[in-house]
Amino acid sequence: MQGSSEVPSKIEVTQLLKAWGGGDDKALERLTPVVESELHRLAHRCMAREHPGHTLQTTALVNEVYLRLVDIHAVNWQDRAHFFAISARMMRRILTDFARSRRYQKRGGGAVQITLDEALVVAPEKHADIMALDDALTQFAVLYPRQSQVVELRFFGGLEVEEAAEALKVSPETVKRDWRFAKTWLLRAMSGEKDDGC
Repeated sequence: MQGSSEVPSKIEVTQLLKAWGGGDDKALERLTPVVESELHRLAHRCMAREHPGHTLQTTALVNEVYLRLVDIHAVNWQDRAHFFAISARMMRRILTDFARSRRYQKRGGGAVQITLDEALVVAPEKHADIMALDDALTQFAVLYPRQSQVVELRFFGGLEVEEAAEALKVSPETVKRDWRFAKTWLLRAMSGEKDDGC
């Protein structure tokens, strides 16, 4: 990385994203190393929650997200937070598709398991299937779109409260409240409890 030894600021990243969305290939060249390192950090957090021995590695997840992002044409990137929100959603899709593929290959046996960290579950010893989480999150998104985005950003994207708040243009307190609500709702849905309308 000759030339610029400084990592671009959030404003510079936003400007580069907008330029890239407008078709400027030079902006993409400058943006790629910065985005790649951030995506690697997010993917590492995401993969840390995966079952030991998971065959999809962090670098492969980053590469897949990057390939999908480069394939998107004419995106009107709002800012850095918007970029990472979309990246988090892609990570969720990639991990879910991978789990479905593995389950299909093994006909139900050996589905990829993830440990829902203490930030998502009350009891850390509980495990949940990523496909069950994806199904529950899909149902949750129909009822509570913003709260489901909080889960995507925090759980799949690995964003901190402040980063998720920035991406969603809400306060950190709203993100914390949505996160608590989402944890409760998703745990009930994944445990098979029926919602009795309360």
